[in-house]
Formats: sequence, structure tokens, C-alpha cells
Amino acid sequence: MKWFFLFLFFLIGLYYFVPSPPPPGPSEQPKTDGYTLKEPKATTGMAVLIGQSAQAVKKQLGDPDRIDPSAYGYDWWVYSRRPESYVQLGISRGRVVTALVGGEKVNVEPFAVGQRLQTIFQTMPVLSNIEIQLSSGIYRFELSEQDYSSRPVVKVGSVYVQLYVDRFTGKVAAVRLMDAETFVKLRPYELVYRGALPAAAPLSEEKQRAVDAASAKQIFDWTNLIRRRHGLSPLMWDDKAAAAAAKHSRDMHDHRFFSHESPQYGDLSKRLSALHIPFQLAGENIAAHQVDGVEATIGWLNSQNHREIMLNEQFTRLGVGVYADYYTQNFFTPL
Repeated sequence: MKWFFLFLFFLIGLYYFVPSPPPPGPSEQPKTDGYTLKEPKATTGMAVLIGQSAQAVKKQLGDPDRIDPSAYGYDWWVYSRRPESYVQLGISRGRVVTALVGGEKVNVEPFAVGQRLQTIFQTMPVLSNIEIQLSSGIYRFELSEQDYSSRPVVKVGSVYVQLYVDRFTGKVAAVRLMDAETFVKLRPYELVYRGALPAAAPLSEEKQRAVDAASAKQIFDWTNLIRRRHGLSPLMWDDKAAAAAAKHSRDMHDHRFFSHESPQYGDLSKRLSALHIPFQLAGENIAAHQVDGVEATIGWLNSQNHREIMLNEQFTRLGVGVYADYYTQNFFTPL
């Protein structure tokens, strides 16, 4: 029994990111044969869809497999039927304002999921600071060194492309595309601004819970996408584990702590047992204050302990629970 709890403790992730060798810093980005790298262009794919109508999306991709609400004023049209073609399109006022690409076969020209980050640094300008002018004001984002190496930004026409990097492989794990207003609403980096700060309207309690449920589904989708890339079997959704995860996320939010150990409900083993979930093996990932669930998932991918849990071939089931900007994954293998 002793070895079991030692192994359980080892599996429960800590909330930190493990540094890996970064690409060139902002002042080191190369020039090629004496000329400055030029801003890339796109003539097809997701970058061209930003700003297009919902009707144009349906004509190109068909009806979405589901529609999820978001906290930012747009609805996610989720195309999840085929993992290699997985994409989420954010629709606001009948137009595409953002996209999240996870499928390797989705056209996200001039990028691709699985592309080496070093190739991007060698062929196009990567931004270390971003200034956006809207009618409401001027907004300047500054990327830290970690941002620059793990969440760099490239501008393609009027579209801002955020590249989520798997820092253990040096390859692009996901691509987020945004128009300027959405970029400011998400505030993914340190921000200085003059004017009014655009923000999504506050959510009612009912709408927030719908957004939380949608985020949990997306985290589940993306976890299985990532496992598939590493040759692992997909996990099955488990309602009881999801309930345990949601309870822990709310507990952390309401009582302002961030830990696998709840002052009131105890560690993961106690919390699963309280809901009568028998298990051979269990592990947990937690995150807080991320832009959304997808960003939290990529963050787990880039932390050694969290990554080991997500990619553990012995786990067969997963429950995800979200409360506001607190996120919990509960993995387990039943008895």
C-alpha cells in the first residue's frame, strides 16, 4: 500500500513551468543574407476566415459539431469529429473573430500544427511587443522571455497569430488566430494602454456555469488531441470524476487557495473516495487565471509533472471541472 501512495503523490502535478532551451530572444532574431524578414501573408486557410461571415464558415466547413459559449462575447463553433481536423471558431455578431487550431491537417497557412518553432524564427518576424490602435484607445503588449519562447506572436495581415509551443519538442502544439479587438479583450500578455479597455460583458451566474461546462469539454478534447499525437489511447469522460474536479475548482475559487490539498476536503484520494470513485491509480492537474481552458491545457503540457500525468498511458478515464478561471483535471484508472 505504501508504494501506491508514493506513486500517487508523484503523479499529482505541481504548478510550475520547466524551462527549456528557448529560441533566439527578441534582440537575436536572425536576418537572412542581410535582409530583414518580411511579414508573412496567407491566401487560404484559417487566417483568411478571420473577419468572414458565419455563412462563409458553413459553406467551407459545414455545420459545427457543437456550439460552446465563451467568456469573451463570442460563441465557439467546435469542429471535433475528426481529431486531425479539430478547430474552434469564435463567432461574434455573425463574423469570425478568432480561431483555435489543434488538428494537424487544418490549413493555418503560413503555419502548421507540428511545425518546428525554429523554422518560424528563421523565416518570419516574431513580435516582442505589439501595439494595437482601436477607436477606444492604444494598447501595447510586452512579451516576457518565456512568452517569446513559448507563446510567440506573428502578424499576418490584420490577423494576430499566437503560436503555442510544446517546449519539450520545440514544435507548435496549437495556433490561436485573433482580430485586433479580440486580442485586446483576451489580454494574453502584460499590457499598457491609453483610453478605454475593451472587455466582454459580465456573465450571469447561469451563463458562467454554461461557459465553465464548455471549457471542461474543450479541455477534455484537447487532452485527447495531445495524447493522440503521442500515440496514446484517448481517455473516457467520467461524470463522477468531473464532479470531483468541479468541486475542487470551486473550492479553490471560493476559499482563495491554490493547492491539491483542500483545507476542508483533503487530498485527491479523499476527494475521489468521497464520491465513491474506486481507483487503482489517480492523478490531478490544476491551473488558475489562464485566458481559457485551452491555454491551461497547453500550460500543463509544458510542465514536466503535469505533462507526465496527461501522457500517462496507464490512465483510462478523465473528469474535468472548471469554475470561473480555476481548472482541475482528475485522471484515474478504475479498480
